[in-house]
Amino acid sequence: MRLMRFGPSMLFLRTSDVEGGESFLKNLFGVEELSVDEAWNQSGELDTIIFVTPAEEWKTVLNLKRGAFLVKMRSDSVLKELLNAKAPFDRANLGPQIILLRVPKEAEKTSEIIPKRYGGIETSFARGINEGEERDTLLLVTDKKLSEPLSIRDIKEAFLIRKNFIEVYRTLRTDLPIILFKLLPEGWKEITIRIYDTEKRYEENIERVLLVLEDLDLGYVVSEGWDWDYPRPFMRIKVYKIKLITWEDPLRIKFLLKGLEYRDYQRFADIDVFVEEKKIPWVEVSKEYASKFELAKAAREELESLLSDDTKKRLHEIEDRLLEGKKPNE
Repeated sequence: MRLMRFGPSMLFLRTSDVEGGESFLKNLFGVEELSVDEAWNQSGELDTIIFVTPAEEWKTVLNLKRGAFLVKMRSDSVLKELLNAKAPFDRANLGPQIILLRVPKEAEKTSEIIPKRYGGIETSFARGINEGEERDTLLLVTDKKLSEPLSIRDIKEAFLIRKNFIEVYRTLRTDLPIILFKLLPEGWKEITIRIYDTEKRYEENIERVLLVLEDLDLGYVVSEGWDWDYPRPFMRIKVYKIKLITWEDPLRIKFLLKGLEYRDYQRFADIDVFVEEKKIPWVEVSKEYASKFELAKAAREELESLLSDDTKKRLHEIEDRLLEGKKPNE
């Protein structure tokens, strides 16, 4: 579970020939002009979004009417390429460095904590870029997972901090437990996931569960191992246990994992979720569904809509082997 990362760098290139400068970037980096929204929505950590502006401009102003160029490289590498290629630009300016912070969906105290603790000024994404300078930090708060690009709509709050981003990043990294303690008054939830497969295909089923937990960023896996379960008196079965700490609703996790028990009415394994050693029965998450199969089908559809393409492909490959009765190395 990732709670903090860097955003893209904003690089402003000044030139007396804007059109010529844009053509130069297209040829040098093999990129096309995008809208500001498109460039941001497709950007990842430490990518560079470039704006070509007239030479007389000095301020890092985000003009939404102008296009932008997304280069999947760090800003220092971009500047190195421009220098070596003798780029036709008069000078370069950088916008404020961006840090992304993930908080729980129900968090409401961020606007109280950040200004008080770090002197942050509450702002918006565009205004923060316009008012911030190279030595400032723009802290963007979201409740979405940080393992993939975010859209501008995913930004819940923005704070401009008049401090160097390295100092802010190091302080935030140290302060994260304190911030989350204040944002999560009830604390983290600890849940236990137990996997049981009558056909003993544990390696594949464990991998499936861990793939989903990791891809959806549902929490921190703090321990794994074998354990015993007692479904009925005098009956003992061996299960694989995964302990997870999370801020997600345990019922939500139970629902999503229900989508891993079946695929098209083909059963893979029993996946149970426990909170404080109490099992969550499937009926608690199936109020809208008439049967366990309807619940599993709905959970599967939602699960697949949330997973990344790479994870979905990997998941299907594992499940295809299970359905064919093959082992990984066969």
